[in-house]
Amino acid sequence: MSSPIIPLSGVVRPGGIIRLEDVLQQMAEHKGCGTSSEGGKASCGSSAGPADMSPEIWEKVKNHPCYSEEAHHHYARMHVAVAPACNIQCNYCNRKYDCANESRPGVVSEKLTPEQAAKKVLAVASTIPQMTVLGIAGPGDPLANPEKTFKTFELISKTAPDIKLCLSTNGLTLPDHVDTIKRFNVDHVTITINMVDPDVGAKIYPWIYYKNKRYKGREAAEILTQRQLQGLEMLTERGILCKVNSVMIPGINDQHLVEVNRAVKSRGAFLHNIMPLISAPEHGTVFGLTGQRGPTAQELKALQDSCEGEMNMMRHCRQCRADAVGLLGEDRSSEFTTENVMAMEVEYDLESRQAYQAVVEQERQAKAQAKQAEMATLAGDQSDIKILVAVATKGSGRINEHFGHATEFQIYEASTAGAKFVGHRRVDLYCQGGYGEEEALENSVIRAINDCTAVFVAKIGGCPKAELEAAGIDAVDKYAFEYIDQSVIAYFREYLEKVREGSVVHGQRGDAEIRQGAYVAA
Repeated sequence: MSSPIIPLSGVVRPGGIIRLEDVLQQMAEHKGCGTSSEGGKASCGSSAGPADMSPEIWEKVKNHPCYSEEAHHHYARMHVAVAPACNIQCNYCNRKYDCANESRPGVVSEKLTPEQAAKKVLAVASTIPQMTVLGIAGPGDPLANPEKTFKTFELISKTAPDIKLCLSTNGLTLPDHVDTIKRFNVDHVTITINMVDPDVGAKIYPWIYYKNKRYKGREAAEILTQRQLQGLEMLTERGILCKVNSVMIPGINDQHLVEVNRAVKSRGAFLHNIMPLISAPEHGTVFGLTGQRGPTAQELKALQDSCEGEMNMMRHCRQCRADAVGLLGEDRSSEFTTENVMAMEVEYDLESRQAYQAVVEQERQAKAQAKQAEMATLAGDQSDIKILVAVATKGSGRINEHFGHATEFQIYEASTAGAKFVGHRRVDLYCQGGYGEEEALENSVIRAINDCTAVFVAKIGGCPKAELEAAGIDAVDKYAFEYIDQSVIAYFREYLEKVREGSVVHGQRGDAEIRQGAYVAA
């Protein structure tokens, strides 16, 4: 028996506005539980779709949090860890199990069978209506475990056909499985491509295991790059959207990734995601133990900027665990352990999911219109000034997070061209047990957003505000619960006016750190 449609009449606000938070509250109450909230590439800003994208492709990306930066404010994803085996070794990878506090690829707390994974997907989708995407990303390689991977997809496609199916692979055996991927309607495939030059690859990959034989060094890298590029071409020929992930490793492939960008673009990749190396020694990777550093925030941004052209660059990747659940930037996997899921009586609530997603589209339209209206105030204004702004947000594209509760800040670049999402920064939780941790503020937050002119928050206390301003960072709460893009543009317009009148002296900020290691849990 299907669940009744959640009536929206009770969540309509004056002026006809329907807030996502109100819909979620009513849906939660309908399910017998409760929830609370403090509030609710720019071309992906409306349900009508951007002018430079076909309707078919727009339908594939508009509510996919990884393939659309704008969508990631509203929609969630989940990964199921059904693929433990891997056929290559990367110097930046160490597949650990039961590491609950770490957020990086290859890490899981539980491995699942396809049947367990299928029930978990239904449980999550019925509890989190904004979950639109199911991905298989490890903890090994999905295509080194093809039977488990495709059995999981088969079960999900029968019971939850509205959920998009994705997989992430190193690409070594990808050409062997392209037709099966197409047959299972897997519309999104991510390939990790760190090099197209085997001499570079030999510094990243100690070995591969291909056709029952182990290859090492340059020979291994040569086979791997050939297979990766062949698989990419085969997928794009069949109309499957491909995202390429590349790990930026300073001194090894950082300059070479410009060449990688050209190679994958010429073969039809839809999106390129250049990610920072995670190389903390405690992770036990080769790079971590040998002291290979990751990039700084400005090094990463400079490389992404240099690769940005006709091809879209992904800037909002969180380098997720192989069992991640929730919005990008959050992880609710601990709520859905195998023990909990197997005990649930799951009823797939398709109508509530559809009701939520309909309201999301209203919210996205309103946000796009607000941004457009604010941009009109900058019409004709010309300036070479650009600034970065950090934003505390819980999602929905709004400034709706208390400074002390933030575990990450989203970073926007403001200029006369508008507001552009350029990244995110993880931080230690400042507020713990009701008290601010000065060490967390100085050693984590300020270092993470040191290149930002301002930080936007829903609320902030006097002490951290003073500390931020002493570090040259303007703490701004006057845009609380407003749309991010609209607020960033409004702030930048006022900033330009102050510069021109001489009350503010514009100058380049310092660099910032990209945080590695585990989150400090609340």
